[in-house]
Amino acid sequence: MGINLTNFLVSKSQNRKMGQFQDLDHLDGLSVSSVSANLYDSKRDDLAMFYFRDGANFASIYTQSKILSENIKWNLSQKTQKIYSLLVNTRNANSFTGEQGYRSMQSIAELVSKQLTEKQKEDEDDPKIIKPKNIIFGCTGTIGEKFPEEKIKSKIQDLIKNIKYTQNKYIWMKVALAIMTTDTKPKIAMEECKIGNTSVKIYGIAKGSGMIQPNMATTLGYIFTDADISNDVLKKLLKKNIENTFNAITCDGDTSTNDMISIFSTGKAKNSLIKTINDKKIKLFEESLNKVLLNLAKRVVADGEGASKFITINILNSKSEQDAKKIGFSIANSPLVKTAIAGEDPNWGRVIMAIGKSNVDINLNKLSIKFGDLIIVNKGRIYNQYNETDAANYMKGPAIDISVDIGNGKKNFTVYTMDFTKEYININTDYRS
Repeated sequence: MGINLTNFLVSKSQNRKMGQFQDLDHLDGLSVSSVSANLYDSKRDDLAMFYFRDGANFASIYTQSKILSENIKWNLSQKTQKIYSLLVNTRNANSFTGEQGYRSMQSIAELVSKQLTEKQKEDEDDPKIIKPKNIIFGCTGTIGEKFPEEKIKSKIQDLIKNIKYTQNKYIWMKVALAIMTTDTKPKIAMEECKIGNTSVKIYGIAKGSGMIQPNMATTLGYIFTDADISNDVLKKLLKKNIENTFNAITCDGDTSTNDMISIFSTGKAKNSLIKTINDKKIKLFEESLNKVLLNLAKRVVADGEGASKFITINILNSKSEQDAKKIGFSIANSPLVKTAIAGEDPNWGRVIMAIGKSNVDINLNKLSIKFGDLIIVNKGRIYNQYNETDAANYMKGPAIDISVDIGNGKKNFTVYTMDFTKEYININTDYRS
């Protein structure tokens, strides 16, 4: 089960060294597998399976787009307490595929559940009967193309045959590569913490590079933990911690039909019972979960299509968090701001424009703006010691921090985004070829 180097070699990323990624290893109760179903007409892995041999508690948050992909419709329709498998394909979003797309989910779920039930009989002392409702899907790729049901079904047996009950960094990298589309690098993250006196792991992978604008969460992100946490508490944790992580990023302002963030709990750590989200024993777990989500969310932005700059926009001292968020995303989604940063032009007037169009009341006499540590605007006026040369030199760096102090309250919000380069246009004009 060696790593498929084709996935790296087709990448334009210079950040390919295995040592630069965190050392995810075995997480008890989870098995992973990936293969090529030839969805790209190449040998690259494009189909991944996550298998929970004893089932997993889970929670998901899905796109708020009014047009849902068929796999999201399937997932929402399955009423079950345990998930036994998550199957993720690339190249095809299974969106705008209608009845054929939904029937494909049902047909594949029936095949996966049948074959995993057989595997249970082979491997388990107390085999479970796995049903189609215990299978959920992630789909990503082009919208409106016929879903490749037969190609995927033909590889289910290989996926299950390749399942390894013990993971290591290479296996995690292999499966992270398998779910990529226009991404240039895999996205993995991990944290370890304690619930009470019990050590637990939190691992995560994600994909996303374009069509990134949150309306619950963004892109595909999957979190796995060996902690024992109920579905209800998982749901509340995910909903709370999505707000300043995956709900705080944007690449291009577009919300996918397929957005999906899920968390799965195998329960193998056997920690003490967590009754509510307010249980003090879960404090460190929640902090670690937020770190994993934010790590992955930032990796999505940093790998934005054609990105050359990672941009952090801090909105400070706003009357409300909602106002801060509106202003932050108004700046982050402005093509004029994004292209100015790509051109390394300290055109702060474009930031002023984006603040003004946010439809938030502003007291100009209290407004201040900084690029990094450089004061640009102070109390509604250009700073009397502002130096254009210093600002231009700052813009040459790979990470740009913009701070906007509204001065009319105590609420803050941070948005993460990237610049628009010519490569963004090239990628998206050539996406389906």
